[in-house]
Amino acid sequence: MESEKCLEPLLSRRSVRRFEDREVPDELLLKAVDVARQAPSARNSQPWHFVIVKNRRTLDELSKIHVGAAPLRNAKAAIVVLADIEASPHSYVADAAIAATYLWVALHCLGLGAVWIQTLRNIEEVRAAIKAPGKYVPVAIFAVGYPAEKPSPKPRKALEEVVSLEEFGRGLK
Repeated sequence: MESEKCLEPLLSRRSVRRFEDREVPDELLLKAVDVARQAPSARNSQPWHFVIVKNRRTLDELSKIHVGAAPLRNAKAAIVVLADIEASPHSYVADAAIAATYLWVALHCLGLGAVWIQTLRNIEEVRAAIKAPGKYVPVAIFAVGYPAEKPSPKPRKALEEVVSLEEFGRGLK
């Protein structure tokens, strides 16, 4: 079925933490960001900004923000997704998270691997590393590269555990 085909990238995307030792072309990174900027946002505010990082010193600095940022050590690139608080004061995190998700799927569709590194506990360190102004909140960092691993799908909760019909707690049966 044709409509099932468009779900494939969403269902096959995995968090990739190990990367091959080869450079990622700027054209691919820019294409992924170009897709991400098509994401919806409240009032079409588009409060996002993307910082592509390839400088090894900056990647190493970002890799030290917390233990989960370690994949940045062997990534050839990173993309920091920022949200402009002033452009969207009530929904900037949600808006930027939607754009980040578009970015993640786009990277996967382009043959790149990536892992989402959370930043909301390390806002000041990320801002300092990329010299972002105070009105921007880093919502995510993606370590990016050509995958050196092919992770298996992680177990998921059953549909019946996460869906209610009409009101909370009313099951599917």
